[in-house]
Amino acid sequence: MAVFEGSFDRAGSQRFAIVIGRFNDLITSKLLAGCQDCLKRHGVDIDPQGRQVDYVWVPGCFEIATVARQLALSQRYDAVICLGAVIRGQTPHFDYVCAEVSKGIAAASFQTGVPVMFGIVTTDTMQQALERAGIKSNLGWDYAMSALEMASLMQQVRSLAPGVDGPPIGLGALPPTLAEA
Repeated sequence: MAVFEGSFDRAGSQRFAIVIGRFNDLITSKLLAGCQDCLKRHGVDIDPQGRQVDYVWVPGCFEIATVARQLALSQRYDAVICLGAVIRGQTPHFDYVCAEVSKGIAAASFQTGVPVMFGIVTTDTMQQALERAGIKSNLGWDYAMSALEMASLMQQVRSLAPGVDGPPIGLGALPPTLAEA
């Protein structure tokens, strides 16, 4: 039997999309900086005018999953990284947004076969969010590391079934991609 593990040595040939929620941009901009630092240190050209990373800004976390799924459906990317921040307030809005963005990102990955990384910081306070976006550590780095590893791993797994590069069997016809729309 074989052992498959993702590696970090193929980053120079991989393509990534990063979807960033604009709401709580004090946090998301720091997560993006950590993500970019990781990708750059692993040989990825992070220039928006380059050929390896595309950046998509959306209004908030609720919209992230829809865009991430469309990007994954395009089959242009080895992984999609979703970055956002939801900070608890005094209403149940936090719970609704967190639940839906979590389900949506998971569904986008499952439905397309493309790794879609959950990089949504969910905290009770702004202080906790800041700690996760750079004061203590920057989770943006971790999300990028996961994307690099999963992109590499999925390339290995796909090589087991040559010619099968689309979404999982049984999904039927999928909606048009951004390029077809």
